[in-house]
Amino acid sequence: MEQFRKQPRLPKFALPKRYDLRLKPDLSACKFAGSVSIDVDVVADTRFIVLNAAELSINSGSVSFSPRNSSKVFEPSKVDLVEEDEIMVLDFAETLPLGLGVLAIGFEGTLNDKMKGFYRSIYEHNGEKKNMAVTQFEPADARRCFPCWDEPACKATFKITLDVPSELVALSNMPVIEEKVNGPLKTVSYQESPIMSTYLVAVVIGLFDYVEDHTPDGIKVRVYCQVGKADQGKFALKVALGTLGLYKDYFAVPYPLPKLDMIAIPDSDGAMENYGLVTYCETALLYDEQHSAAANKQRVATVVAHELAHQWFGNLVTMEWWAHLWLNEGFATWVSYLATDSLFPEWKIWTQFLDETTAGLRLDGLAESHPIEVEINHAAEIDEIFDAISYRKGASVIRMLQSYLGAECFQKSLASYIKRHAYSNAKTEDLWAALEEGSGEPVTKLMNTWTKQMGYPVVSVKVKDQKLEFEQSQFFSSGCTGDGQWIVPITFCCGSYEKKTSFLLQTKLETHDAKEFSSDNNKTAWIKLNVDQTGFYRVKYDEELAARLRHAIENKHLTATDRFGILDDSYALCMASQLPLTSLLTLMAAYREELEYIVLSNLISITYKVVRIMADAKPELMDNINQFFINLLQYSAEKLGWDAKQGESHLDAMLRGEILTALAMLGHKETLNEASRRFDAFLNDRNTPLLPPDIRKAAYVAVMQLVTSSNKAGFESLLRVYRETDLSQEKIRILRSLPSCPDPAVVLEVLKFSLSPEVRSQDAIYGLGVSKEGREVAWTWFKDNWDFIVKSFGGFLIPRFVSAVVSPFASFEKVKEVEEFFASREKASVARTLKQSLERVNINANWVKSIQAEKNLGDAVQELAYRKY
Repeated sequence: MEQFRKQPRLPKFALPKRYDLRLKPDLSACKFAGSVSIDVDVVADTRFIVLNAAELSINSGSVSFSPRNSSKVFEPSKVDLVEEDEIMVLDFAETLPLGLGVLAIGFEGTLNDKMKGFYRSIYEHNGEKKNMAVTQFEPADARRCFPCWDEPACKATFKITLDVPSELVALSNMPVIEEKVNGPLKTVSYQESPIMSTYLVAVVIGLFDYVEDHTPDGIKVRVYCQVGKADQGKFALKVALGTLGLYKDYFAVPYPLPKLDMIAIPDSDGAMENYGLVTYCETALLYDEQHSAAANKQRVATVVAHELAHQWFGNLVTMEWWAHLWLNEGFATWVSYLATDSLFPEWKIWTQFLDETTAGLRLDGLAESHPIEVEINHAAEIDEIFDAISYRKGASVIRMLQSYLGAECFQKSLASYIKRHAYSNAKTEDLWAALEEGSGEPVTKLMNTWTKQMGYPVVSVKVKDQKLEFEQSQFFSSGCTGDGQWIVPITFCCGSYEKKTSFLLQTKLETHDAKEFSSDNNKTAWIKLNVDQTGFYRVKYDEELAARLRHAIENKHLTATDRFGILDDSYALCMASQLPLTSLLTLMAAYREELEYIVLSNLISITYKVVRIMADAKPELMDNINQFFINLLQYSAEKLGWDAKQGESHLDAMLRGEILTALAMLGHKETLNEASRRFDAFLNDRNTPLLPPDIRKAAYVAVMQLVTSSNKAGFESLLRVYRETDLSQEKIRILRSLPSCPDPAVVLEVLKFSLSPEVRSQDAIYGLGVSKEGREVAWTWFKDNWDFIVKSFGGFLIPRFVSAVVSPFASFEKVKEVEEFFASREKASVARTLKQSLERVNINANWVKSIQAEKNLGDAVQELAYRKY
């Protein structure tokens, strides 16, 4: 027994080839029974069979192994379930014969409420609450539904049969081949699947409506949702049809299954790319023409495009082990932008890809980050790497590589990679080999520096003796320097975009000739590195070059993506105490006439961060800092106004809501008053044109700014709207707004509400984005409710609680306090997140110290706050 314990992977002396799985869920008792017959190939001498099982009870008398070439039936002398390793060890009295045989097992389990394994989700039908049964097996939870080799490389075919109440819809990965009704129950059999990994097996049972259409090559596509919501599935259906055609051409391989179902599940987190039966939380699949915002529409498009990319990249070609998760997630993230851009070019979605890059850079600037390719030693560690490194840094380095190799060469090499590894597994090096073959470039050497070590460089640039000097060093948000070194694809433009220079920075320091740039006639010529932000690195300019860029921003000489990059890098350098806050604020002032969505959106999120840190560092400057930011947003706010213009862009619709929300958070009186007026009209008529979905969050946040423990009318009105709506997007809009209240007593009520049965598990996290005044209350509440949170929430949700509550602090004392609390509450599933959150608190505390030491900051802030334009 001991030899099989505490191992990251199963022994390989017996491998599955085919599963014949039968499940019978009892939706009212929340239990299920099942049996599985697995065709197993015994490839080495053994008297053990070891597979995964967790939270199942096994009927020992039902377990047997029958070799294909013999009439003998082997029954195990011992059946051991090792819960902590999630394995089942079958110990036979004699060595099993080599070759194929059938392993039969009977089992029972619980339909849990943790959104993993085989679980229950609650929905309403004709005013009555009902359970549906749903699976969520990625990363390692198929073992909670049936005993199996629950590893991505153990691919097999699946023949599934379900016994369910006859009035319900029962879906699986493949089309139904037979349905036999027998009184109150029916038996539904499905076509056998192609070879696939266990984490992609799916079953959903409940009452649903659907909309359907067909692709030009005859694949039936359906969007399923709760009864009465079918119209809300039409937009996702349109996106799916467009995306399938696009990917068929891009990957040069048709969609491999006869049908594609996409289904909205009320209790679900994000979305899951199960082969042929993709599950989504409602906000990622349903779009209501009247009550969804432009941002909701965009999210549906990008999430559908992401999940359908997995049908090729992940399902057809699967990572060999979780260390290569980024191959699935980074790639699907990147290609979802390609698809969305093709379907909706007017959204300029590639400019918004910068949000992905920035999120990757923020996490990867921590000493507690991890490499893209990360070692996994236990199933409990897998959940935590579904993070901004695997998804966002992964997507960003793919974009950087595509930009370096060229789009056409990149596409052809990908198509050959998919053909070569279809219906099997691949590692990161297999992708590099295909790209190297197609391009003739040293892809492996270049990319190993980005995937095998964590972090990224900051490239410093200065003019010296008519030369440009480039120097790389590892960037940390703490301001420390690391010793990492990368092969960096550098691009830069001088004074115009007509000529772009590219080279690979392979050493710590390199110089390039810059005679014409440094000549006397060129005193204002700018230089911009990382053109259009396609590289995954930061840039630090010397003072003179920074001033020239500021001038170029004011004079509108730079593209939106480059304006974004200069701002974001300066913010990161400021947080790392490598740039004074005065310099960052002076740069931000250059964006006063900014109108591009992606740039203003980042300007706003930096505004929030600066306001928070200033409240800790220099509370006496808060009035002036708020005034400066209100002035900064005034130009764009006046241009956009409160009401949508005829024929305005999707991006302007999204921007209006973000700007008005920011002005409300900054306490801008006119915004608060107008928001209250419109909210009152909305309370009287939910369809009033005065409060369309794009500005509702702004109004809700404004209402919460005025709520106090002695005047809770606005809070109570929002709770009423929450309880009346059945649209998940509207509920989340309200949940995100409630904790912004500056009154700690009200924040505590919001936190209590977020853990109540009225809020679905996956949505509770939205109630944790508390105001700076609410941080202490949230920390006390978190400690008091820790045991309840651990007991009630799935493993993947708990790290989000830790991060949301701990990260916003900014004192060294708080680090000690948090460490003391967790010293006796260690959990493997939050270990990495806790370390990252504490590191963020230390970074904030150091930033506070450096701001407090900054000379003349008060004068600079006052001058900026009252500057006349």
